[in-house]
Amino acid sequence: MKTLLPLTIVTLLSTLSTFAETKIPSVYWQITTAVLAAQETDRENATVMGYRSDGSLAVLREGSNDLICLADDPKKKNFSVACYHKSLEPFMTRARELRKEGKSEKEIFDIREEEIKSGKLEMPERALLSVLTGKINEETQEIENRFIRWVFYIPFATPESTGLPLAPQIPGGPWIMNPGTHRAHIMITPPKN
Repeated sequence: MKTLLPLTIVTLLSTLSTFAETKIPSVYWQITTAVLAAQETDRENATVMGYRSDGSLAVLREGSNDLICLADDPKKKNFSVACYHKSLEPFMTRARELRKEGKSEKEIFDIREEEIKSGKLEMPERALLSVLTGKINEETQEIENRFIRWVFYIPFATPESTGLPLAPQIPGGPWIMNPGTHRAHIMITPPKN
C-alpha cells in the first residue's frame, strides 16, 4: 500500500500535467472546423459537439437539422472532424462511455454488438457519417490538405445482401467493412491527390 500511494500521485500529476498542456481551441474555431465534414448546405444548422476548457465533451451549438458534428479532439495529434445523422448518437455516445470506463476497442465492439442485438442499444437501419481530416496551419489556423471520406452504416449487411465487395475494386470504389455485424458499413474513400 505504501508503494502504491507515491505511484498513484506520480500518475495523477503526470495526467494533470498532460491535460494542462492541451490547449482547447475557441468555441468559434471548433464549430467552424467541425462543420467542414458536412455538406455546405447543412453546416449552418448542424448541432456541434466540442470541448470545454476542462477538456470534457459538450454541445457547443444546438442545431435545427438532423446532423451532429464532432469537433477535433485537441488531445489527439492529427486533425479529424466528423458529422453524422442524429440517429447514430446513441451508438456514438455508448462508445464514448465505454472508452471512459477504460474498455478496449475490441471490448467496445463486442459490448455494442450484444446491446444492439438485445435491443438495449438503438442503432438505425442506415445512417451516414462523414469524416474530414487535414493539417492545421499553425500560423493561420486554417485546415489544409483536407480529405473527406464517407461511412454509410447498414447494420448486419453482408456482401451477399448488398452486392458490395470486401475491398475496393478500383481506387475510391465502395466496399463493405465489418460485414454481418452491427458495424457493417459501406466505405467510400476517394483517392488522395
